[in-house]
Amino acid sequence: MRIVAFSDSHNNFGALHRVVDSQPGAEVFLYLGDGWREFEDLRDVFPDKRMLSVRGNCDWGSAAKDEDILICGGKRIFFTHGHQYDVRRGPQRIILRAKELCCDIAMFGHTHISAGDYVDGVYLLNPGSVTEPRGGSVPSYGVIDITSAGIVVNIVPL
Repeated sequence: MRIVAFSDSHNNFGALHRVVDSQPGAEVFLYLGDGWREFEDLRDVFPDKRMLSVRGNCDWGSAAKDEDILICGGKRIFFTHGHQYDVRRGPQRIILRAKELCCDIAMFGHTHISAGDYVDGVYLLNPGSVTEPRGGSVPSYGVIDITSAGIVVNIVPL
């Protein structure tokens, strides 16, 4: 099972469209906030794709949740934008929240810096920003593959 995560498009619909076009076999697309209007437009363009989202700190007016849980391939995935967990200072609070919720994977954005890791029993994925990367990173999105052999986390340049 392939899950694609992307975040922080900040009004760039074309970048979101390129992500979906580049992953035709993905089962789920998770948008981690800060660009909900173009994400809603994307859902209209790809009505056959399973797409879920949370709102970011710049998504004023969005009715999306602040956080959510997805169960895929027998794994629990916690996803949020990350600003409410102070992810710019590190992943400690988001790891604690994922563990509270008995999740195997935690996904978040907000920092615009891509990262994938395994910490204290939780797979972490920050896909970075599809349009405004920081910290020397490039525009990117994240992919998680869940197989019978385990979980694989990757960052994909856009």
